[in-house]
Amino acid sequence: MKNALDLVAAARARIREIPLEQATHAVQQADYVLDVREADEYAAGHLPGAISMPRGVLEFRLGSSPELEARDRSFVLYCKTSGRAALAALAMHEMGYVDVGSIAGGFDAWAAAGLPVAKPQQPRFG
Repeated sequence: MKNALDLVAAARARIREIPLEQATHAVQQADYVLDVREADEYAAGHLPGAISMPRGVLEFRLGSSPELEARDRSFVLYCKTSGRAALAALAMHEMGYVDVGSIAGGFDAWAAAGLPVAKPQQPRFG
């Protein structure tokens, strides 16, 4: 019986993982950058310009977002450490998306390397 780590390993074998050294360039060249973490993780900090699309609703949101339906657009995905992003990239591949990559090491590796992180401004009251 497979566990989550088995599924992630199988997904990684079938997708394109983007090494951290190439991630900035890949993000700059991508049509879309998708953060597949949960909403609270995204709100705590995310890659500049990334769209929040939690893994649990990815397939449904892609199908209901006309601007994201084009299967020939380029997508870069990331999550906390790259497991969810690998699973999401595989799901997109199976949906017919042809240019999808996942950042190796995810957001944690990106932030640890000192790369830009956007944090939404909280409203100030009083």
